[in-house]
Amino acid sequence: MKPGDTKAVEEMFNTISSKYDLFNDIFSFGMHRIWKKKLLYFLNPKFGEKWIDLCCGTGDMSILLAKYMESSKNITGLDSALQALSIARERSEGKYSSIKWINADALDTNLPSEEFDGLLMAYGLRNLSSFSLGFREALRILKPGGRAGFLDFRSFESFTLEGLFQKLYLSIFVVPVASLFGLGKEYSYIKKSLTNFPSGSKQIHLALSVGFKTAEYKSIANGQMGILLVTA
Repeated sequence: MKPGDTKAVEEMFNTISSKYDLFNDIFSFGMHRIWKKKLLYFLNPKFGEKWIDLCCGTGDMSILLAKYMESSKNITGLDSALQALSIARERSEGKYSSIKWINADALDTNLPSEEFDGLLMAYGLRNLSSFSLGFREALRILKPGGRAGFLDFRSFESFTLEGLFQKLYLSIFVVPVASLFGLGKEYSYIKKSLTNFPSGSKQIHLALSVGFKTAEYKSIANGQMGILLVTA
C-alpha cells in the first residue's frame, strides 16, 4: 500500500480496527498510554475548553482527553474509518457518552473555522496525503491562540542507532507478530509510512509556513517518538 493513499489508509484502519488497541499494547508494551498522557501533559487541556481529536481511530486518545479534563463534554473525535469510529462509540457509551464522533477527512473536516481551543492527533499525521494541508486545516479550525499537539513515530533522515533500532523493531517484531493474526501486510505499512515522513525540524518548518505562530518538537520514548507542539 502506498503511503498517503487516503482510501487505502481508510480501508486498512477499518480492517485492523478490531485488533488495533490490542496491538498498540503489545507493540509498545503498554507504553503508548504514557506517551499519550505526555501529549496531554504538554497541551494541558482545561475544563470547559473545546477540543478535537483528529484521526481519532478507536477513540483511545479522545477518552484519555476526557479523563484528563474530567469531562467528556466539548470533545469531538473525527476519523474517516467508519469501523474504527463504531468501536469508539461503543467504548464511550456511559461515562464518556458526551463525546461527539464525526466521520470525515482530517484534510477537509467541513467544520466551522476558529471552532476549537485545542486539537490533538496521535499517530495520524503520517497517514495524511498532504502534511501541509493537514496543518492548514488544523490551523483553520483552531481559535486564535489555540494549541495543538501531534504525536507520532520519529523520522530519521540519516543513519542513527535510534533509526536502526526502529527499522529492526518494525521488521523483526511488529510485522511477524501482526502476521500471526493475518495482518502482516497492514502493519508493514508503518515502515513504508515513515519513508517520506518529515523529521521534527521539517515539521516545525511546515507548521510555521502555513501560519502557526509557534512550533516546537519534543523527542520522547528514547528517541523513537516525537511530539510537535504548535499554537495558532
